[in-house]
Amino acid sequence: MGRKRNLSEDGGREDEEEKPMKERRVKEKQEGRESMRPSMIKNKEKRAAVHAKLKQQKKVEKRKKVKAREAAEKKALELGEEPPPKMVPRTIENTRESDETICLPDDEELFAGNDVDEFSAVLKNERSPKILITTSRYNSTRGPAFISDLISVIPNAHYYKRGTYDLKKIVQYANEKEFTSVIVVHTNRREPDALLVIGLPDGPTAHFKLSKLMLRKDIKNHGKPTSHKPELVLTNFTTRLGHRVGRMIQSLFPQDPEFRGRRVVTFHNQRDFIFFRHHRYIFETKESKQKESKGQKSKDEKNPPERTIARLQECGPRFTLKLISLQHGTFDTKGGEYEWVHKPEMDTSRRRFFL
Repeated sequence: MGRKRNLSEDGGREDEEEKPMKERRVKEKQEGRESMRPSMIKNKEKRAAVHAKLKQQKKVEKRKKVKAREAAEKKALELGEEPPPKMVPRTIENTRESDETICLPDDEELFAGNDVDEFSAVLKNERSPKILITTSRYNSTRGPAFISDLISVIPNAHYYKRGTYDLKKIVQYANEKEFTSVIVVHTNRREPDALLVIGLPDGPTAHFKLSKLMLRKDIKNHGKPTSHKPELVLTNFTTRLGHRVGRMIQSLFPQDPEFRGRRVVTFHNQRDFIFFRHHRYIFETKESKQKESKGQKSKDEKNPPERTIARLQECGPRFTLKLISLQHGTFDTKGGEYEWVHKPEMDTSRRRFFL
């Protein structure tokens, strides 16, 4: 009998030891299922269901965090304390790799170089910008349409047919006629795909890849720009190279904008892609809505307060530029020296930018 009791006791002990092991295995299986990515599931319906479930869970968690943050801010304001600092989202831009060439506000060498560079005469209003626009030898139907849009954007721009002339002869002719820049629109398969911007008389020459082109006629409800000189907005050109490219773009436009025309031309650099937009703006006054408490009417029903808002209308065209190379002097494919050339081996990180 004693032996049987000992056996039963030992069996009970083994069962007690096996229980936590079983629970642990079940937990591990559940954790494994939860950690399984939807892409690892082969069945399409199950994959979609798991993806929808994860998406819903993330939404619920996000709402909880927002409510908790709002409650903490409200409580801090009631107690007269400072609200908790707002969370800054982690983006590719604010986590970019550190660059030694980033321009600082107190960089004296940079500002001293601005007074003697190739664009200083135009940017100091010593010369008025005068632009010659032409095409590649093999032109297409969308090339002239894009050029007509460019002429309406850039004041004092003139279009000349390319014909069979060599580009070096065109640069020589433009120098004789006192043009300040030459823009060449390159087309491939009936679509403009590159821009060559040549500063005169001493360069530099910038080669841009052109993409995402949308002509004015293709933009829905587009506006018609006036002949006023536009305002120019350049944003996020932070490095020495970006500063130089920005000054080159700036030299294409007059430095005395006519604000009555309400025209704005924007070159916005983001992750080394330069987005071009052309807008007109108008100021409007609208009645501001006031929240009314239950059972009470607002006192200023007859004279509601007004607020001024700005409304934008896109004029077009719309396109994106990416710098391929920047060359010293005017265009020279054989003996020219390059300040900067983009190469595939430079794209080693998503957080590395050059402009």
